[in-house]
Amino acid sequence: MTDVQPVTRSRTHTWEDPAGMAGAAGMTGMEVFAALLAGELPPPPILSLVGFALDSFSHGRAVFRMTPGEHQYNPLGTVHGGVFATLLDSAMGCAVHTTLPAGVGYTSLDLDVKFLRPMTATSGEVTATGWVLNAGRRTALAQAELRDADDRLLAAASSSCILLR
Repeated sequence: MTDVQPVTRSRTHTWEDPAGMAGAAGMTGMEVFAALLAGELPPPPILSLVGFALDSFSHGRAVFRMTPGEHQYNPLGTVHGGVFATLLDSAMGCAVHTTLPAGVGYTSLDLDVKFLRPMTATSGEVTATGWVLNAGRRTALAQAELRDADDRLLAAASSSCILLR
């Protein structure tokens, strides 16, 4: 009988001091995202924790990319729905953020996610794209899609955000 030793898996999580985001005070949303992509502001720790990255942005739009891994699995052997929700919520919230003037913040009021297909470590790179449907003085409405490497829709979401003036 052969004694098979289990393979030990590990993942190290490092992040930059989020206090560095204080440099965003006085910046518009578009300026914040330009500074993030230029490395002038530290990325939010959630990015390295979950394993995704800001890919691109424009006014009212934000795109994140991630390569899923087994460290994100639920007991069914697929990526946990919370990872889907985190990606989609981030894409929508950041899309709203790109529309904001300096000194205005936001937070999600609700999040509605429709899970359409499973995601696994073999799904390849996935893309979460969020866009703003409507931004008023007090609230903003956004939608997002999560697609796999073959451009199949994995999940769709909508969110309302309250604008903090």
